[in-house]
Amino acid sequence: MEKDRCRILVCDDDREIVDAIEIYLKQEGYQVVKAYDGIEALELLQSKEIHLLILDVMMPRLDGIRAMLKIREHGKEHRQIPIIILSAKSEDADKIIGLNIGADDYMTKPFHPLELLARVKSQLRRYTELGSIVSKKQDVYQTGGLCVDNERREVTVDGEAVKLTPIEYNILLLLIQNAGRVFSIEQIYQQIWNERAVAADNTVAVHIRHIREKIEINPKEPRYLKVVWGVGYKVEAEKGSR
Repeated sequence: MEKDRCRILVCDDDREIVDAIEIYLKQEGYQVVKAYDGIEALELLQSKEIHLLILDVMMPRLDGIRAMLKIREHGKEHRQIPIIILSAKSEDADKIIGLNIGADDYMTKPFHPLELLARVKSQLRRYTELGSIVSKKQDVYQTGGLCVDNERREVTVDGEAVKLTPIEYNILLLLIQNAGRVFSIEQIYQQIWNERAVAADNTVAVHIRHIREKIEINPKEPRYLKVVWGVGYKVEAEKGSR
């Protein structure tokens, strides 16, 4: 998708921050829509085509966490839109909650605008399937040398076949289908085992370790399957992959 066709919604109750982000995004050729609380953001999502959302956590009327929950749970047409949340250093708990309920990335205030731009580009690349994931119609997912062909249920690393158990395969498929997104242990357990996660830490950790041993050259320094300490696991979305 061309930049001038990408519309980004920036939502923060601090108008100076919104204006500053708008300047940098427009300099890169993106269209920008502005909102100042969660209710305004939801209304704009209903009335305009939005390709990425930058959402502050602490806002009046409807905060970013509750707004994102509504977007992910009820807005079918918006469930796949990349969401980058903004949080102050004192809001680490909100940041973790945000990632757990569907944020794709987060930035801690104060942040450098160029870093935000880099993250915007990365998320848009993945969203438009020009990055780490190929067309889902083909049911093939790839990042770097790691490839999962879900039609054939085959996994390869640098062209070499890798044998996974059904549980290992399903975990890897979940993560690579959502490359770059962090899943908590509870989310992984509920998605794979279809039941409420109770003392799931060890169960998931064991399977993650086994997957790493099979797909990583050095499991202790993984390239693909990474831990985000205190949050969960993700498959790294590498630039230039398809």
